[in-house]
Amino acid sequence: MELSMPPLQIYVEKTLAIIKPDIVDKEEEIQDIIIRSGFTIVQRRKLQLSPEHCSNFYVEQYGKMFFPNLTAYMSSGPLVAMILARHKAISYWKELLGPSNSLVAKETHPDSLRAIYGTDDLRNALHGSSDFAAAEREIRFMFPEVIVEPIPVGQAAKDYLNLYVIPTLLKGLTELCKHKPADPCIWLADWLLENNPNKPKLCHHPVVEEPY
Repeated sequence: MELSMPPLQIYVEKTLAIIKPDIVDKEEEIQDIIIRSGFTIVQRRKLQLSPEHCSNFYVEQYGKMFFPNLTAYMSSGPLVAMILARHKAISYWKELLGPSNSLVAKETHPDSLRAIYGTDDLRNALHGSSDFAAAEREIRFMFPEVIVEPIPVGQAAKDYLNLYVIPTLLKGLTELCKHKPADPCIWLADWLLENNPNKPKLCHHPVVEEPY
């Protein structure tokens, strides 16, 4: 009896990350942690929100006792918003952040970002989208010009790779095996750049300037 393997699915999630106003000066080292954790920073912007904008962003928290302090804190200075992408980006970013209360995080998850950079329940250093729907809404809020396009999944992803990637990649891998270079990754990268079928064709015809 043959066991059929499930079809390979390629799926990249996006999530919103915010470096909050009181730790914006730590942006560089936080971005380094983000990249070393396997995320791609798709877009980044630094901005300052008004209390009204903060109220709209945290609309789901409206009516709670901490809401006025939250909007005051988030509008107290510039913040950095980023779109992060990777496989299971939402859950991995939440795991990296740790508990929302930094005091709890320091006790239970001392290596988490909120334990390292946060102060208390309110000033917890960083934000992450709670789920897929929240990520879509928050990305559109912070990056209104961005079109959140669906990532190819399943057969659509396989069709895309078969059409645009695999034919050229197989040729490159075949040449790689023939040459057996000392640094195969660098060699393959150079080969793909040189043999990219979509590389623009440069026109070398001389340009004739018309007299004024």
